[in-house]
Amino acid sequence: MTLLNEKDAKALTQILCKYYKDAKYYLCYKTPIDLLAAAILSAQTKDDVVNALTPELFKKYKTAKDYANADEKELLKYVKRVSFADKKTKNIIEANKIIERDYKGKLPNSMKELLKLPGIGRKTANTILINAYGIVEGIPVDTWVIKLSYRLGLSTNKNPDKIEQDLMKVVDRNCWHNFAYVIKSHGKALCNTIPICSKCPIEKLCPKNNVTKRL
Repeated sequence: MTLLNEKDAKALTQILCKYYKDAKYYLCYKTPIDLLAAAILSAQTKDDVVNALTPELFKKYKTAKDYANADEKELLKYVKRVSFADKKTKNIIEANKIIERDYKGKLPNSMKELLKLPGIGRKTANTILINAYGIVEGIPVDTWVIKLSYRLGLSTNKNPDKIEQDLMKVVDRNCWHNFAYVIKSHGKALCNTIPICSKCPIEKLCPKNNVTKRL
């Protein structure tokens, strides 16, 4: 595995951030509570599956109180298409009970408080802080970021928290807020299972770790 030196890693991430400068968060929501539910549901589930079911979900449940008082079986009917739907349903209800009880129905806006909620890890907490409150403390690390951080030589780690720390050293802070979405855009457009290296803006810098076939 080739790990890029800091200079090349910074150059590579700067190119990507410029190339995909319009990359945005991919789940639909209107309120912080909407975002909480959508983010919990999105774990190990395709974005289009989540976006397809949340319009009806958000019509039914609008506030933390709505979710906190929800009947588990009824809520499950709205989200049954996602993976681990039973567990996610319970987490959404329990998280909103805490929000209603301890935060007067308002989703907290600190990493420390968000991590206390069921179903919320650092990736989701970062996602909420960035997209609901414009607070940028780190970089959300999802499956795309894990996969491509290794392929592009940005991290040798497998642990998401350690990958985040590696990325924060080489990604310009001005790009932290959407770097996960930059990476996802790059993965979908050019760097999927068989990457299209011939059209890639970082082809000369990328070590192509574990890439056996490419176009």
